[in-house]
Amino acid sequence: MQQIVECVPNFSEGRRPEVVQKIVDAIAAVKGVSVLDYSSDADHNRSVVTFTAPPETVGDAAFAGIAKAAELIDMTRQSGGHPRMGATDVCPFAPIKGVTMDDCVEIAKALGKRVGDELNIPVYLYEAAAARPERQNLAKVRKGQYEGIRDTIASDPGRAPDFGPARMGSAGAIAIGARPFLIAFNVYLNTDDVEIAKKIGKAVRHSGGGLRFVKGMGLLVDGKAQVSMNLTDFTRTPVFRVVEMIRREAARYGVSIESSELIGLIPQQALIDAAAWYLQLDGFSPEQVLENHLMEA
Repeated sequence: MQQIVECVPNFSEGRRPEVVQKIVDAIAAVKGVSVLDYSSDADHNRSVVTFTAPPETVGDAAFAGIAKAAELIDMTRQSGGHPRMGATDVCPFAPIKGVTMDDCVEIAKALGKRVGDELNIPVYLYEAAAARPERQNLAKVRKGQYEGIRDTIASDPGRAPDFGPARMGSAGAIAIGARPFLIAFNVYLNTDDVEIAKKIGKAVRHSGGGLRFVKGMGLLVDGKAQVSMNLTDFTRTPVFRVVEMIRREAARYGVSIESSELIGLIPQQALIDAAAWYLQLDGFSPEQVLENHLMEA
């Protein structure tokens, strides 16, 4: 059986396309890698790369990207709208085919040790790979961002990394983990009032009392208020439910949704679920999609 692991590293660079390209090239040079997508955002100053590979080489590809980012990105000079703590900020693995979450946890741990030993970068394991319960949540791991972690990593036992030195260099620190497939999804409002986006981000995210399996915050991007989100389980909190909650929250402040965007890839089923819900299709089956039916035939 073919084995496929997805890796979605996030890099703290979105304004220099030549730097992003060198990182992508380093990843793509590893045997068996398929780079499926990469995108950059100048306001966030962040790039997201999505690639797949067999379990035996996916860690090597991630390491190549992390090493190249450490060489080219200086966190002492980096700034942007998105929270970050390192040149490679996060590096999650997700099981796609023929592998389990436990397999991805082992890949994450092996990569974490290698990054700590060979690159001298502090590594924090998160999500399913977390060595401590409090580190399952990425927001808690990244609290304080680069500057806050840099100033406390050596003195606060709670900041001690899982691998690597208890000190931060110009490459910062990195969170490496294993998780299910995640949808990175942003909604733009027809206002430049970022405070509205922040209030909606707090209302919609689970930690703020909102929807389960949603992480969200408000940012100002391209002069527009944006609700930036990660949907960690679309099968249990579908995209359409998130959109409708944002729509209702926005109406409270006299604004509305202008547009939305995906960062990276989305499972087909998530779009089918949204279409069926908005069209109110009773008894709908994915086999009724022409392309699906033809593939099965």
